[in-house]
Amino acid sequence: MQRTAAALVWLAVGAQSALADDAEDAFVEANLLSIFYHELGHAMIDLLQLPIFGQEEDAADVASILLIDMLFDSETALDLAYDASFGFAAEAILRGTEGAEVAWWDSHGPDEQRFYNTVCIFYGADPERREDFAFDMDLPEERAEICAEEFDLAWDSWGPVLDELMETDGRPLVFEAETGENPFLSDLIADEVAILNETFLWPEDLFVVAADCDEANAFYDPSVPEVVMCTEFVPHLRRLYQLSEK
Repeated sequence: MQRTAAALVWLAVGAQSALADDAEDAFVEANLLSIFYHELGHAMIDLLQLPIFGQEEDAADVASILLIDMLFDSETALDLAYDASFGFAAEAILRGTEGAEVAWWDSHGPDEQRFYNTVCIFYGADPERREDFAFDMDLPEERAEICAEEFDLAWDSWGPVLDELMETDGRPLVFEAETGENPFLSDLIADEVAILNETFLWPEDLFVVAADCDEANAFYDPSVPEVVMCTEFVPHLRRLYQLSEK
């Protein structure tokens, strides 16, 4: 599969609500998309019964990075990668301002590590053109030297999976909005689902739900199966943006 295939679909479909002119909205949208792709990574692991050697959360992070690189033209993908990376950095800042310790027991890696993993793999996809990105993100030279290898390994693992979703006769994502609040998140995810349905099909119905959850969260529920995107993530991400700008 050519990595430009989904980008061509993106260009053909045209408009999407992501990439707002306002920097804060763009940050929020980029992180919502990155989180959404992360949860789709969990869905792929479950529905396609993929073997995972290591932490599933790490594998889902990698899937998210690869989808950003694959689904968007190079300039847009770069903008998304900057904001998604800054999202992890801002989470670390928030933890520091609240005096919270790193949750070493958690299945998610520390935010600082997720930041560098995101930067490295995205940089490794095109080191010649993304050298400025690595520099801006202070990616250490010792890590940068192996990022192309890390990307190749990631693509060798996830590429055939994405091929399968592109080539199979399956079912489209089903979007549902279970909220009457600000439609920022639901509109964004509804648009993204429509675009993804032009590219990927799934072995069974997979629901994507925008809902009020009483917490800033997103998760994959294999019992339905469904990806739930919580509207409370929007104010949380706005707070992260404001922290990162200080």
